[in-house]
Amino acid sequence: MSIFLNTSIGRHQLTPRQILSDPVLFLAFGFGSGLAKKAPGTFGTLSAIPLYLLLTYVSQPLYWGLTVLVSLFGIWLCGVAAEKLGEHDFGGIVWDEIAGLLITLAFVPFSWQALLAGFVLFRLFDIVKPWPIRWIDQKVAGGFGIMLDDIIAGLFAAGVLSFWF
Repeated sequence: MSIFLNTSIGRHQLTPRQILSDPVLFLAFGFGSGLAKKAPGTFGTLSAIPLYLLLTYVSQPLYWGLTVLVSLFGIWLCGVAAEKLGEHDFGGIVWDEIAGLLITLAFVPFSWQALLAGFVLFRLFDIVKPWPIRWIDQKVAGGFGIMLDDIIAGLFAAGVLSFWF
């Protein structure tokens, strides 16, 4: 029994093999982590951790610059992925979770405790979607909408996290 989807995906009925072999979909699906049958957003957030750990070695301005690039690139990437799937904000598109976790952790110095707390807080805000996150998720379309709710969730999580660390 596999933890990964083995059925066709999206309205255009793409296979996991097609997703993994298409560079846009491979990235949008968080290097394949978004193919998880259950909790693809959590798996996508987990896929951000190696990138975050690499970024802990760079200066704060470079960290922010790369996080902004990941987010801006994500607007295009998630929009194209949604078009290829024929479905807006399909759960397996997790590039937005990658950006969201990077934003969550941008305001605190690295520690394993901060990483764990940031992960939990980001997932909580991303799942619960308090106002205005839920409204944005429902009303803002395209790649911008896919990214924006997770960016806001990351900022909310960062705000709470900054009080602890």
